[in-house]
Amino acid sequence: MTTSLGYTIVTVADVAATLGFYNAAFGLETQLLTPEGDYGELASGATTLAFVANELAESNLGEAGGFTPLDPSSPPPAASITLVTDDVAAVVSTAVGAGARLYVEPTTKPWGQTVAYLIDPNGFLVEIATPVGA
Repeated sequence: MTTSLGYTIVTVADVAATLGFYNAAFGLETQLLTPEGDYGELASGATTLAFVANELAESNLGEAGGFTPLDPSSPPPAASITLVTDDVAAVVSTAVGAGARLYVEPTTKPWGQTVAYLIDPNGFLVEIATPVGA
């Protein structure tokens, strides 16, 4: 039996607006948006980055106890999307211009990796990082 990571799915209030933000901020192209606008995917490499509307998530998870929706006015959840680039500062600048909020300035870690943290318009944490060992 083989297992692999296929999708990272974030629950959001507005899927189409979120896809538009990730396109403008990071250049990730939309590869799918359902006609209902309640689910969408971005072309993001081997693992698909996807977004699902709060209402669809509630219909899938409600009987199990639901979920906690993102709140842009609260600290971000203890999870992040990490996007890898060779120019963290440039990506951060573009993303902030597209509506992201800078959370942690670009910092070089002791192991040589540069990382920064943004919060997307939904309140989700996005790490921008150079490859490990680069």
